[in-house]
Amino acid sequence: MDRLLQGVQIRINEKLYLKDPESSGLGKKIIEFSIQMINEIGFESFTFKKLGAQIGSNESSIYRYFENKHKLLLYLTSWYWGWMEYQLVFATNSIKSSKEKLLKSILIITREVKEDSSFSHINEVLLNKIVINEYSKSYTTKEVDTENKEGFYSIYKRLVGRLAEMISEVDSEYEYPTSLASTILENGLHQHFLKEHFPSLTDCSDTVTPTQYLTHLVFNTLNKNLDE
Repeated sequence: MDRLLQGVQIRINEKLYLKDPESSGLGKKIIEFSIQMINEIGFESFTFKKLGAQIGSNESSIYRYFENKHKLLLYLTSWYWGWMEYQLVFATNSIKSSKEKLLKSILIITREVKEDSSFSHINEVLLNKIVINEYSKSYTTKEVDTENKEGFYSIYKRLVGRLAEMISEVDSEYEYPTSLASTILENGLHQHFLKEHFPSLTDCSDTVTPTQYLTHLVFNTLNKNLDE
């Protein structure tokens, strides 16, 4: 998997940045340390001024890359979902069984993330924690409809679409494949959040993973005879 992903460039909507952070050492440093800081202090407390002090650069230099921290969060979460999509496509491309393909996809999307050495300036473990804790803040805004029209959530929506197609391949008669697909993505994050912060509100634990729960939910929801 790591070798397959080496050299892959995850394409992000160009409207999310003023200058591509992948185009320079400073840009990559902005991404690297913003992930570390948002994970450590939270998105609300995170500012470009604090980031500039951390990386030894002027605050104004960060604004040359991103208009504001909301756009930066959208960039980071878009990158995460793009990275997830690449993993899903590579891992399921050669799988013939529709059931096995969906099982593998649920595992990839909901499992505990491990660092991927293919991207040295991005810590995927910390980014996963940010997505679990902060992703909803990227779209619970007054501008969400405008941003949606601008395509800011296209990677996430495309991933939902891929899952919905897989669900329909398992059970073509199931009427709500898109709703179930978005449930897998959103509830995967939510169960990890509950497990970490509100353990009394979930059955997920050190012995029961969100992957186990969602696999059970999905395949007990579908009407397909899974034993055939």
